[in-house]
Amino acid sequence: MHPLKGPNKVKLGIFSANADGGLAITDVAERWKARWDDNVTAAQIADRAGIEFMLPIARWAGFGGKNRVREWSFETFTWASALAALTSRIGIFMTVHVPLVHPLYAAKALATVDHVSHGRAGLNIVCGWNPKEFAMFGTPLVEKGYDQAAEWIAIIEKAYASDEPFDFDGSYYKLKGAVSRPASLQAPRPVTMNAAFGDPGRDFAAANCDYLFTTFTEIEGSEKHVQDIASRAAAKGRDVGAYTVCHVVCRQSQAEAEDYYERYAVTEADHEAVDIHMAGKKEFSQSHDAAAYDRYRKRFAGGAGSYPLVGTPERIVEEIAAISAKGYAGIALSFVNYTQELAFFCDRVLPLMREAGLRSD
Repeated sequence: MHPLKGPNKVKLGIFSANADGGLAITDVAERWKARWDDNVTAAQIADRAGIEFMLPIARWAGFGGKNRVREWSFETFTWASALAALTSRIGIFMTVHVPLVHPLYAAKALATVDHVSHGRAGLNIVCGWNPKEFAMFGTPLVEKGYDQAAEWIAIIEKAYASDEPFDFDGSYYKLKGAVSRPASLQAPRPVTMNAAFGDPGRDFAAANCDYLFTTFTEIEGSEKHVQDIASRAAAKGRDVGAYTVCHVVCRQSQAEAEDYYERYAVTEADHEAVDIHMAGKKEFSQSHDAAAYDRYRKRFAGGAGSYPLVGTPERIVEEIAAISAKGYAGIALSFVNYTQELAFFCDRVLPLMREAGLRSD
């Protein structure tokens, strides 16, 4: 059984460890460099602790600034395959830009990771929002990207289900005698997720994915996103779980956590890169509430505009419980430095989550 289908009420994941900086846009000396050995260490810490998944971002160009933020990132199929071989129970996701990767290539690569991991692979389907990245490939952003994504995932599922070569005649793909073996171990395909805020993405997730990732600005009122995807999925006769993203600063005292958050996300933020990132997201992406760009600059430096979990282990568990009460099934977490901070989080926060009834193992 895939870890995201396990018994814990709140599933936890590690987000963006494959990319320089993780989600933080900062200049502190300990900022995440995303070296391979550090990725392995972080994944193995999470694996031993029972955290459910590793979720990478798909980045090709960075956001500039002093550190050329996120320009350094590992390609997610090869990253996932290697981590799958070095872990034993954690789910390993790949993040794929649909217009940049042919579905038959994706089918073969995804199945490979599913076999390497013995059924722990997952696929994060994205259509892209950054025209500068797509220009690197000589590929324009697709106007109706989720229409293309629907064909893309249909081809992958058909490739796994078909014993014989098949043809596909769509608007975006026209295939003759297509075949992809082996099929994934998971059927009809590995678990899928999509991070979407706008209507087209959520309609796609409702029809094609197992989980939707979304952001919110405040916990109060965030249930509207859970209710929205639930109603869209129900209309399709499906059940889609809602997940969110948070950046974490967990320390012994509240003051220590807040002081560090202020230092890395304000005083020593990479402000040029923050400006570039926010401007691009605001113009081309529908990933956040409109007000978030004006009200929460610190959150964009701290964790790409995600909700902050800042404080003592006890305070963080209170916040996670509040998020869970709104209907969220899980949270993908980022840290300034995963190897330096993750062990403390696992040692101190996970037992408190078990005491609170949020986790059973």
